[in-house]
Amino acid sequence: MSVLIQLLLTFGMLSLLAVGGGTAVLPEMQTVLNSQFHIDHLTFLHIYSIGQLAPGPNMLMVLVFGVQIAGALGAAVVMAAFFLPSSFLCLLIGRLWDRIGETPWRRCVQNALEPISIGLMASGVYAVAGSAIAGPVTSLLGVLTLGVILATRINPVFVILGGGVAGAGLMAITHLH
Repeated sequence: MSVLIQLLLTFGMLSLLAVGGGTAVLPEMQTVLNSQFHIDHLTFLHIYSIGQLAPGPNMLMVLVFGVQIAGALGAAVVMAAFFLPSSFLCLLIGRLWDRIGETPWRRCVQNALEPISIGLMASGVYAVAGSAIAGPVTSLLGVLTLGVILATRINPVFVILGGGVAGAGLMAITHLH
């Protein structure tokens, strides 16, 4: 099968599974990219980190996978496959949602989807954290970063960048991860 067709099918499927946002499919994306395209967990983590720090929607990071796997054409295929199916589905569901109004059935569906979305997003965070936390230094930095973000009003981008600089310094000094 052509790499471009494989990218189209893979990211099209991930698009339709992204209930609750792109974070919901991170564990599946990481597994599929590793098994089908040999993107290792560290590379996945680095590309994900770039997506978090770059301005704009963080899921634009999928374009980097497309470039890495099949060049500029791969990025175009990944962009269309990942963003168009879910956008089209949202358009259709949005129109249906408006038609049904405030019915008990609509509230029931919303109540059922909320924990599913939260669980999928939590599994995405867990998958990324599992790859990122590789030892005592990264564990400490993760906890400290979370604490600073929760306790202050400092922009999380600056906290994450500061944690990255501190982590690089600590790892260079201690030779630990």
